[in-house]
Amino acid sequence: MNTAPSDARSPQLGGEVWNVPGCRIVSLGHYQPARVLTNRDLEGMVETSDEWIRSRVGIETRRIAAPDETVDAMAAHAAEKALAGSGLIAADIDLVVVASCTALDRSPNMAARVAARLGLGAPAVLDINVACSGFAHALAVADHAIRAGSATHAIVIGADKLSAFTDWTDRTTCVLVGDGAGAAVVSAAPAAGIGPVTWGSVPEQSDVVRIEATPGSASPGRFSQEGQTVYRWATTRLPEITRRVCERAGLTPEDLAAVVFHQANLRIIEPLARKLGAVNAVVAKDVVESGNTSAASIPLALSKLVERGEVEPGAPILLFGFGGGLAYAGVIIRCP
Repeated sequence: MNTAPSDARSPQLGGEVWNVPGCRIVSLGHYQPARVLTNRDLEGMVETSDEWIRSRVGIETRRIAAPDETVDAMAAHAAEKALAGSGLIAADIDLVVVASCTALDRSPNMAARVAARLGLGAPAVLDINVACSGFAHALAVADHAIRAGSATHAIVIGADKLSAFTDWTDRTTCVLVGDGAGAAVVSAAPAAGIGPVTWGSVPEQSDVVRIEATPGSASPGRFSQEGQTVYRWATTRLPEITRRVCERAGLTPEDLAAVVFHQANLRIIEPLARKLGAVNAVVAKDVVESGNTSAASIPLALSKLVERGEVEPGAPILLFGFGGGLAYAGVIIRCP
């Protein structure tokens, strides 16, 4: 197993040094359900149109999980693909972190179920619920654990089944959602391939995106949001925060080879990329074909970009999640 020595001096992404072991993403994987739900399909379900959906959110299609297709099953499919590309075996993985806001059960958690599905040895298993920014939070937790010496190889997953929490008669929300999972294998390394995380929240507006159950009801709750509030916050506040992510990694927006924002809405992603000033970057737009997949959206879009060869190995990529709870987290990685 490749473990960096505890006194290694690893170059930060922009050339500075950390007096800690490094950490990097070594491989990626993703999974989407077989069923494709198009805008034309939705026209027969609610009062909407293909033109209305495209003009407001930019989505054309989305994938919807089967009723018996669980969050942990999707997560395990993505993780299995990432593990296969890592050169590691199941016994090497000593930490599993799953980001999700749509787990139905309190216990066991999704990470434990994924570990069992993959036949892992005895990893630490953690679930993180920060909704749409969950993967960036989970990646930071794994990075911290590895650089602190508490783990050597981790699988980090974002997986959500928003369709199970969707009111399919509400045209403002049902046109947005999709299901899927994305995963990364993260390992100790002599050089830092994951930069410092910048994260935070706006607690007083934590309920503008929510899945809330009604006390006494058998329903698990329904996804709802105050879309205009989220749009204004994302397009006005987040450009400054994303620039701060670059500064902490010793880079400028012009240095970025790619930008992967949470795939919430094309009308948020495109202005945010322009205001950031990432003029040389490929901007992930997986939302067009996958919809909003919550915690899965960043690793899903990232895995597709890398699989298609759109970013050179070693190039800097900004990952930035935002949304549910009005929480956010951003980090710059080196492309595996």
